[in-house]
Amino acid sequence: MNSVSPLSSAATIDVHAHVLLPRIEDAVAGRPALAAARALEARRNGPEALAVSGPMFRDRVPKLTDVKARLAAMDASGIDVQLVSPSPSHYHYWAEEALARTVWEQANAGTAEHVAQAPERLHGLGLVPLQHPALAVEALDHALGLGLRGVEISSHAPGRELSDPAYEPFWKRAEETGAILFLHPFGCTLDERLDRWYLSNTVGQPAENAVALSHLIFSGVLDNHPGLRVVAAHGGGYLPTHIGRSDHAWRARTDARGCAHPPSSYLKRLYFDSLVHDPHVLRELIRVAGPDRVLLGSDFPFDMGTDDPLGALRAVEDLPDPHFHAVRGGNAAALLCLT
Repeated sequence: MNSVSPLSSAATIDVHAHVLLPRIEDAVAGRPALAAARALEARRNGPEALAVSGPMFRDRVPKLTDVKARLAAMDASGIDVQLVSPSPSHYHYWAEEALARTVWEQANAGTAEHVAQAPERLHGLGLVPLQHPALAVEALDHALGLGLRGVEISSHAPGRELSDPAYEPFWKRAEETGAILFLHPFGCTLDERLDRWYLSNTVGQPAENAVALSHLIFSGVLDNHPGLRVVAAHGGGYLPTHIGRSDHAWRARTDARGCAHPPSSYLKRLYFDSLVHDPHVLRELIRVAGPDRVLLGSDFPFDMGTDDPLGALRAVEDLPDPHFHAVRGGNAAALLCLT
C-alpha cells in the first residue's frame, strides 16, 4: 500500500519571493523626500551594512528582473510556483498622493507583467499606499483588477500603526475580496540602536513583525474581520514563539484586553511563512499556528533568505508527512485557489 500522503504530488509553492521594478525608482528619482528617506535608512542600518547590501543587491538584479533567471533558480531549488511581491524597497511611504498613485500603479502593473510571462508558475501581489489610508481600497482594487492575488504591506506607515481606524475600509475590502495581505516589514524604527552588525535586519525585522501583528490582534481588527487572509513574513517574527507573554497580559490587565479572545488564538487565523532559519523554531511555529497555517517561504533571492527552503523544512525532526506536504505547498495551493 502506498504510504505517501495524497498531498505529496501537489506543487511546491514559495510564497515569499520578490521582483525589482526599475520604473518605480525612475518615478521617484530626484525627489527631496527620497533623499531624506534614504538618509534615515542609512542612519538606521549603518555604513557597514550599506557597504555589504549594495553589492549584494546588484548581484541579484538578474534574478529579480528576468523571468528566465527566476525560473531557472526555482528549478534548481525544487520550487514549482512562486508568489511574487515587489521588493519592499518600493514602498516609498514618504510619497505624497500623486506620486503614491504612480508608485502603486507601476508596482501593480509591473508585477502583473512579470508574472504573466509564466502564468502557470508565477502569481503576483501589488502595493497599496499605507501612508494614505483613503487611497488603499482603490489601490487594492487596481491590483486585483490586474489579476494579482492581493498586496504586500509593511508593518506600519510613518505615524500610523496597522491598528489605526483609518484602515477600516481597507480591511473590509480585503476581507470582501479574499485578497491576500502579505505583511513584510521594511526597516525598523529602533533606529541607530541597531546600526551595527546588521541588527537592523536580524533583530529589527522580527521585532517589526511582532509589533505589527500585535496591533492587528489587540486592536480587534481580526475580531472585526475574521475572514482577512494575512500572511506574515519571516515566520511572524518573535510573536509566535513568545505569545505566552501576550496571553498573560490579556488575562492579567484590563488595558491589554482589546481583543475578544486570548492573543494566541489569533495565530490560527493568520498565515506565516517558514523562513525562520532554525528547525526548532519552525517546529514551534507549526505547533502554535497549526500545520494548516504555515507556508513555504524563501525571501528569494536576497541573502537573508534561503536557497533551499525545502531543505529547511526537511530539517524539522519528526514532522508528520501530511504536515510536511501541507507546508510544502498544500496550504498555499488552497490559499491561492490552485486546488
